[in-house]
Amino acid sequence: MSENDLRIALVAEGVTDLIVIEAALNAILDRPFILTQLQPEPTRPDLGAGWGGVLKWSMETAKRVSGCLDDDPPLSGFDVLIIHLDVDVAGFRYANLGAPGAELIQHSNIAELPCKQPCPPVSDSVNALQQVLLSWLSPVTTGNRTIVCLPAQSSGTWLAAALLPESHSPLAGAECNPAVEDGLALLPKKVRIKKNQRDYRAHADAITAQWGKVKTICSQALVFEESVRSKIRDVTT
Repeated sequence: MSENDLRIALVAEGVTDLIVIEAALNAILDRPFILTQLQPEPTRPDLGAGWGGVLKWSMETAKRVSGCLDDDPPLSGFDVLIIHLDVDVAGFRYANLGAPGAELIQHSNIAELPCKQPCPPVSDSVNALQQVLLSWLSPVTTGNRTIVCLPAQSSGTWLAAALLPESHSPLAGAECNPAVEDGLALLPKKVRIKKNQRDYRAHADAITAQWGKVKTICSQALVFEESVRSKIRDVTT
């Protein structure tokens, strides 16, 4: 690690999301970086994983922080914070989290789920979900160092876009199709990709190498790249 390395913190649904986002950052950034996953956190099993873990992390942060995330001492050692949610969360309900989810919505003013909008355009669901995520953090504001990463319909869609031929039928309207990622596990055995750390690690380089193609198929990949470039420029100039 060098003092010139970018220090990036990540709050995400899971490890496979970290792998995809790290591969995207390798394509976007032209300098070394250290990516640290804050959520899921093995030492905090009470927060859990998945979108419910992101929800709990956000609401705990809202209780701890006053004002802006940029001023939170535990985050002061990072140049950038990325908060990730898959856009398919827009179609979920807090009740999907069981009793903990029901308790959360009874004692807070968080925005309602589901917030899914007709697709295309995917941007309507993206915008609605971003407002839900920001409500989880409220009254804390995100400041100048926070990037919201919302792959549609999931980060696995970016992996599929990198690996599959553009003519592959599920990639037509990929950002509106929640089954694209699941389809990777249904491919012929020799090219099948299961949603686990080993398989995603084995194919992460394809995301970096084919990032231009991913951006062509997935508008949210381009949005993420533009946000990363903008935030990095702001914190390093």
